[in-house]
Amino acid sequence: MDPQYAAAYPALYRHHWWWRVRERILIDEIRRILSRVPNPRILDVGCGSGLFFDALQPFGHVEGIEADRPAVEHSGRWRDRIFVGELDRTYVPREPFDLILMLDVLEHVPAAAGLVARGAEILKPGGRLLITVPAFNWLWTAHDELNHHVRRYTAGELRALIRGAGLTVAETRYLFQSLVLPKLLVRAREAVSRLPPRIAEIPSPAVNRALQLWCRGEHSVFGWLPFGSSVMAVAAAAERHEQA
Repeated sequence: MDPQYAAAYPALYRHHWWWRVRERILIDEIRRILSRVPNPRILDVGCGSGLFFDALQPFGHVEGIEADRPAVEHSGRWRDRIFVGELDRTYVPREPFDLILMLDVLEHVPAAAGLVARGAEILKPGGRLLITVPAFNWLWTAHDELNHHVRRYTAGELRALIRGAGLTVAETRYLFQSLVLPKLLVRAREAVSRLPPRIAEIPSPAVNRALQLWCRGEHSVFGWLPFGSSVMAVAAAAERHEQA
């Protein structure tokens, strides 16, 4: 991530309408996934400074992995819950997890299949992997470069990654349908006049609130549409069957 963007990220995460809507969607999905799981163990991969931990804590025990040491140094009370490094063989959890989150992580990783496969290895039987990524390479803009993205995904490509890791696809859904046209317009403008990437700004309170309400309503009513600027997937590990 660009250093200037990294510095602005905590404020954007806490206040910008896009992050607030995404968190609301994720919390609703996590509540559904964990509704019948007692004392679940949750792992947030690429957790940064643990900004999502406060919202996750009511569900169960939360841990994280983050490769960016400076980000972890700003994690405050969550520091002891975050492993500094990569999700590979160097990370050995004490117990497997009921839920693993990879929220806007895979688009940064050239070898995304290996990351998903390692996540599958440390899931409990019947556990879930929740993924979000930016959608469609034809929506690529300078914002992707600012974020050091490698690629954007279709729902089909995400399903292939999941199945390749030995997991079952429980759900895929596009998010933020109304952002597709604005992103196409930005892409067209960038093709004509190449401007440097700009860090997002938090709109005025009234506009910020209106956009939150719009996108929440859009997700409730039009979340079934086969396009959007992001895609979410839920993968399931096989249940363990006792031998007779």
